[in-house]
Amino acid sequence: MNTFSQESPAALVEKSALRHIAFIMDGNGRWANARMLPREAGHKAGADTFKKIVRYCCSIGIRYCTVYAFSTENWNRPKAEVDAIMRLLDKFVREADDEKEIEFHFIGDRTPLAKDMCAHLEKLENDTRGRPYVLNIALNYGGRGEIVQAVNACLAEGKTQITKEDLTRHLYTAHCPDPDLVVRTGKELRISNYLLWQSAYAEYYFSDKMWPDLTPDDIDEMVRSFAGRKRRWGGLDKA
Repeated sequence: MNTFSQESPAALVEKSALRHIAFIMDGNGRWANARMLPREAGHKAGADTFKKIVRYCCSIGIRYCTVYAFSTENWNRPKAEVDAIMRLLDKFVREADDEKEIEFHFIGDRTPLAKDMCAHLEKLENDTRGRPYVLNIALNYGGRGEIVQAVNACLAEGKTQITKEDLTRHLYTAHCPDPDLVVRTGKELRISNYLLWQSAYAEYYFSDKMWPDLTPDDIDEMVRSFAGRKRRWGGLDKA
């Protein structure tokens, strides 16, 4: 029997020091295809799940959440699908201030995004600063590109030698700790250019569920799994 099965998720989050969980929200399109629906319907269902899951993570004391909303490679998808995703993102941003306890950060390269969307992103970030929970939404994000921009920022400061601390300071996620747990749904077993630097010592959890089917009960199971692991950080058990 799982020795943690009798403890509440909130107690396990505190006991295991699970501060930051990062999600690769995979499977929206396949969820829709299995129901003979357009892929756009899968992204709509996925957006609803995203809000539910983030709220639940906050409710059990996970202070930082990061979600992979749109990668730099996702521009290669059909235009209709990309447009549908952007409409969902724009709608979410316009309504997101209703989340009264969440501080929003949008991580990624905003250069290709529409000017009005960029303005809304910046306003939401400014208006929600200082709130108790932090949500990072990775938008036009790629881990390799993030590292390149961080190196270039260091060079622009005149650095001739770059330390780990220098690079970390210029990452999109400089405002929060590295993820403790990275979760991928959708049966795939890869990290897809996501938080490459930050996840160096993260624990991973892979779920066969498509993202729209994820529930708070699944989060509870992830928390129990994390609480039962030994994080050695490259070392050995003290025993």
